[in-house]
Amino acid sequence: MMSTDVVTAHALSQRVTTADGTLDILSQIELAVKAGETLAITGASGSGKSTLLALLAGLDQPSAGEVFLFGQRLNDLDEDARARMRAGRVGFVFQSFQLLPALSARENILLPLELAGRDDANERAAYWLDRVGLAERASHTPHQLSGGEQQRVAIARAFAADARIVFADEPTGNLDAETGARIIDMLFDLNAAAATTLILVTHDAALASRCQRSLRLVAGRIAG
Repeated sequence: MMSTDVVTAHALSQRVTTADGTLDILSQIELAVKAGETLAITGASGSGKSTLLALLAGLDQPSAGEVFLFGQRLNDLDEDARARMRAGRVGFVFQSFQLLPALSARENILLPLELAGRDDANERAAYWLDRVGLAERASHTPHQLSGGEQQRVAIARAFAADARIVFADEPTGNLDAETGARIIDMLFDLNAAAATTLILVTHDAALASRCQRSLRLVAGRIAG
């Protein structure tokens, strides 16, 4: 693996057992993503996009093959060790926002910073709330925020710990077109400013075209 590769997958496959037998979700994926690169993973619904993202981020373990993240073979780590390895280095932006409903906007950003052991957690949370234009909504809980505001909090949370890589899974999927466009502009602007690696799952060809590179999944395999 080249030293500039942040994520590498070799012969990556995912198979699940159902009542009707086995189902191959991903088959023999080969992939390398360099530091600072922006990559779109595209494909129809059910093609395996979100499954691939979860495997690359170490949120799940593959049935076969291997994933390296920051040079560490994820197959060798249990769930707790993978979580520790991600802390402070990996950010996530999900379609469903994944904010903790009992916490304020500020606390949703603050919590992962504290878990990562940041001494400047309070300052970072305040800085990033302001960076995404939500300083005045710091004390508001997710149900008091619009969908676009919730996603802005999620973006701030993803970047606040100086993440080296951000994984985004359909980040505009629950937003209207106008709000989604603003969110994507913010995501790419912040990513460019931080020179962070971005791996983005989307079914939107226009959104994928904003990435430096894209790959298309068809029935769990890389097309072309």
